[in-house]
Amino acid sequence: MTYVDGFVIAVPTANKDRFLKHANLGDPVFMDHGATRVVECWQDNVEKGHTTDFFGAVDCQEGESVVFSWIEWPGKDERQAVMGRMDELAKSDDRFNPEKNPAPFDGKRMIYGGFAPIVEEGESVAGGYVQGFIVPVPEGNKEAYREAAMAMWDIMKDYGASRVIEAWQDDVPEGKQTDFFRSVKAEPGEIVVFSFVEWSSREACDGAHEKMMQDERMKKFMGENPDAKPPFDGKRMVYGGFRPVVELTRSSVGA
Repeated sequence: MTYVDGFVIAVPTANKDRFLKHANLGDPVFMDHGATRVVECWQDNVEKGHTTDFFGAVDCQEGESVVFSWIEWPGKDERQAVMGRMDELAKSDDRFNPEKNPAPFDGKRMIYGGFAPIVEEGESVAGGYVQGFIVPVPEGNKEAYREAAMAMWDIMKDYGASRVIEAWQDDVPEGKQTDFFRSVKAEPGEIVVFSFVEWSSREACDGAHEKMMQDERMKKFMGENPDAKPPFDGKRMVYGGFRPVVELTRSSVGA
């Protein structure tokens, strides 16, 4: 089953071209070593939140933009084999050498981790639009969350969503300055879900939102049904809209 490495990065907006160059040079290394897809998405419709947001997740500074990214692997074994060789690759492959391909952002504030999908539906769309989410979920609510995510997918796909992945925390480290746990102010007993929904365009995404709000099925997600308690604290969920700026797939690298 697919395994996902998720990343959120604060990049100086003025460094966008440098970021694209860095990603287009370095990301193919993952593809060469077994990844099936790499997507880097640039901030587009990301708002500041009252409790949590993408800006706070990476201690975003003035003049910086948020990048939401992920790597897809055939499984965890393939991912582990590559991650265990990162130091070696940095020495043997110039594309990964920080001196020859320096990162145009503060890597100390990047948040990252490995996630195992519990929902994976639909087909990816090249050059589309991405809604990214980070969600704090009580560990005991895994099945309830999966059921709720599937119910939401049933609605979204009817209004044009092309793909969804809801990935459960698996190999997520704690950081010294930032991490996925801090991003959603995770409480004891909670785990983090890394999630994204793909659309054909922002126009399709925005147009679907208004229609979905009128759908009777949405009542269970909007607090209108007292018997349907959400399986997570939506006030601490982090979300936003992003435009893919780098997309690598098996076909795009000639595999």
